[in-house]
Amino acid sequence: MPPPRRGAARAADFSALAGARRVLLAVSGGPDSMALMLLAARWARTAPDAPALCVATVDHGLRADSAAEAERVAGWAGARGLSHAILRWEGDKPARRVQELARAARYRLLAAHARAIGAQALVTAHHAGDQAETVLLRLARGSGVAGLAGMAAVSTREGLALHRPLLDWSKAELAAVCAAENQDTLDDPSNRDPAFARSRWRALAPALTSEGLDATTLGRLARRAARADAALERAVDAAAENLRAATDDGRIRLEATALAKLPEEIALRLLGRLLRQAAGRETTLRLDRLESLAQRLRAAADAGAALTATLGGALARLDRRGRLTLGAEPPRRRGAGAAKSSR
Repeated sequence: MPPPRRGAARAADFSALAGARRVLLAVSGGPDSMALMLLAARWARTAPDAPALCVATVDHGLRADSAAEAERVAGWAGARGLSHAILRWEGDKPARRVQELARAARYRLLAAHARAIGAQALVTAHHAGDQAETVLLRLARGSGVAGLAGMAAVSTREGLALHRPLLDWSKAELAAVCAAENQDTLDDPSNRDPAFARSRWRALAPALTSEGLDATTLGRLARRAARADAALERAVDAAAENLRAATDDGRIRLEATALAKLPEEIALRLLGRLLRQAAGRETTLRLDRLESLAQRLRAAADAGAALTATLGGALARLDRRGRLTLGAEPPRRRGAGAAKSSR
């Protein structure tokens, strides 16, 4: 049975990993991640500057069969000559937000193991269907341009480079890769559990496809949104350079009027960037809360009023003369997400 993709396209998928000494493949045992392992191993055998490939499986301990399944993946990796580690999510398991917290634990465990073995990158098997689901989920939540860009082929997670080389592959193509090499795979029933949002969107896929919202169309939307997002970020870079916010003692000072004169989207993104800088840590700011803070700052500046508010671990103080100071939120209040205003 011939491979479902052209060899040149397959090699190009992994080219971003060339030159690394070692990378870690996240392999759960499903068709997608097993295909990732097979394709990466095939590429590494012929690429002159391919990294050493290591494999890890996270055992979340959420199903009775999970430990045995992780051992099966270890055997499959070993049969391909690849080192394998089983990473266990220890401790009590949550009763709510299970998938969200399990995903966070998975990345945390994988990143820690990658650092322990000296891997420069983590590689996952996210494919075109996953990208389509991500775009739909974010669309339903009212995400902005950055959210609709979906998952990037290369990003950072837990301080580690995260590569997703299969975003233009369909699930069927990845299953065909496994079939072509007679590779067994595992089936996770939670992928069909309607209790989880992704499963519900997955069940809607046939109806959405019939209306034109298939993975190809949603992937195109993600690429166009990513292109627009990159252009907006370059505009924010230029605005930040022109604004020349003063920084001292860990605090950032600027004139609120200068921020207000910028196009609203650029001002919003720049404010978010400055808040993260002031907080001293990379954090995801909810767009609706950032928009609310920006609107309150603009209204207070127009009225000549003072305002004090917190967001994402940062403290924003606007005085009556329109001077905005951003700094780290005091430890005793951090994480509250509360906002306070004063006149």
